[in-house]
Amino acid sequence: MKRREFFNKGLLASMGLGALGTQLGYAKPNVHSKAKTAKNIIFLVSDGMSTGTLNMADLLLRQKEGKWSRWMGYYQSSFAKRSLMDTASSNSMVTDSAAAGSSWGGGMRVPNGSLNVGPNGELPVPILQKFKSAGKSVGCVTSVPITHATPASFCVNEKSRSAMPEIAVKYLDLEFDVMMGGGKALFDSEYREDKRDLLGDFRKAGFSLAQNREEMRNLNGQSPVLGLFSEGGMPYAIDRENDPELKKSTPSLAEMSAKAIDLLSQNPNGFAMQIEGGKVDWAAHANDAPALLYDQLDFDAAVGIALDFASRDGETLVIMTTDHGNANPGLFSSNKFSKLYTATRSNEWILKQLSGDNTPAQVADLIEAYQGLQLKTEEAEAIVKKYQGPDGDGMYGSGEVPNHLLASIQANHTGIGWSGTGHSSDYVELAMYGPGSENLPAFIENYKLHNLMLEAAQVPSLSYAI
Repeated sequence: MKRREFFNKGLLASMGLGALGTQLGYAKPNVHSKAKTAKNIIFLVSDGMSTGTLNMADLLLRQKEGKWSRWMGYYQSSFAKRSLMDTASSNSMVTDSAAAGSSWGGGMRVPNGSLNVGPNGELPVPILQKFKSAGKSVGCVTSVPITHATPASFCVNEKSRSAMPEIAVKYLDLEFDVMMGGGKALFDSEYREDKRDLLGDFRKAGFSLAQNREEMRNLNGQSPVLGLFSEGGMPYAIDRENDPELKKSTPSLAEMSAKAIDLLSQNPNGFAMQIEGGKVDWAAHANDAPALLYDQLDFDAAVGIALDFASRDGETLVIMTTDHGNANPGLFSSNKFSKLYTATRSNEWILKQLSGDNTPAQVADLIEAYQGLQLKTEEAEAIVKKYQGPDGDGMYGSGEVPNHLLASIQANHTGIGWSGTGHSSDYVELAMYGPGSENLPAFIENYKLHNLMLEAAQVPSLSYAI
C-alpha cells in the first residue's frame, strides 16, 4: 500500500510561487493607489467556514510552512479592514447557503432554501446582473456545482435551491462571461431527466467549453466561458493533490480563480465575480478534518490570487467572508495536531475504499497509510461493525458511512473536536481590502453588503419585481 510519497509535491507545495507565478497574497499592497471607486469586485466565500476552520488552517500552514495564511497575513499586517457579520435569513437565525448568498446577491433577507425570492414574492435583481447592466464582465468560480446555492445566489431568482437543472438552463440566458466549477451532469444530456443537451446549447450560443485543466489553461477570452471539471462537486483538495492523474486533469480553486481574473480583467470597464470554496462546507457537514483544513488552504490560495491582483491593480475591492459557520470545529490538543501535516487523503476517500469484507487490521492499515493515525484495535473494530455502505450519514456527496464515527475516533488522534454536523448562527469573519473597504463598519448584517458593493463601484441599484 502506497504511503505519503506525494506529500512533498502536494497541496502546500503547489500553492507556492512556481505553481501560479505569483506570491499568492504575500505581495505588498499598493499603498500609493488613490482610487476611490472600485472598478472591480472580487467576492470570496469560504462556504460554511466556522472561525475554528479559519484558525486551524492558519495554524497548519504556520506550523508546516512557517508562514501565515493569506487571510491572516492581511490581518497581521493591518492591510485588511475587519468586521463581524450577522448571517440570519428572513425566517431563521440559522441560515442556509441559498438565503445567505441571496442576502448579498439580492440585498434582502429571504427564506431558507430560496434564491432571491423574498418572503412576499419579491424578486430582487441579482447583483451580477446589475454589474453586467453597468457594462462590467461577470462570473463565478466554485469547487462545487456551478448551479449550487452560493454561485446561483449572485445570478438568478429561483424559489428552490434544489432546482439545479432549471438553474443550469437559466444560465444559458444570462450574459455571464465566466462560470467555472463542477456540475457537468446538470448540463449533460446523459444525466438530465429531460435529456436536453445543454452543453451543445452553450456551444451554439458561442461559449467556449473547458472540461479539464489543460483546456482551461488554453482559454483566451475571445468568448464567454463555461468550465465544468467534474460531474458533481470537485474533488477535495487533499485528494486531488495526492493523485497524480487527478491533479493533472483537475484545476485547483486558485488556478480557476487566476484564469477567471485574467479573462474578466480584459474588459476596460472592469468586472465583478464571486469565488467560492464550496467544499469547505461539505467537509464540515461530514466532520472530515483533513478535507476541511486542506480545502480551506485551497481557498486561501485563491484569496492570495485575488489579493495579489488587487495589490497591483489598485482599483479592486476584495471581500473575504463566509455565509455561515458549520459544525464549529476546534483544536483541543495541540500535541496531536501534527498528524494533519502529513495526511494525504480525506475521510471520504478512505471510506470509499472500504467494503463490508474489510477486517479491522485492513482498516487500521489504510488509515495509518494515508492519514498517519494508529487506531486502537477496538476503534478499527467499531468502524467495521458500523460499516454497511451508503446510508445518508453525511451530506453533499459525503454520505459513505461511518463518516461521523470515524470523525469521533479521529478526534482522539488529531485533537480536533466538533460541536455538530450542521450550520450555526455564529457571527462570522468578514474582511475587505481596496476601494470601498473604508466604509465597512465593525459589525454588519449580511444583506447590507449588497449596497456596499454597489456603492463602492458606483453602480446604481435596480428595482425588484413582484
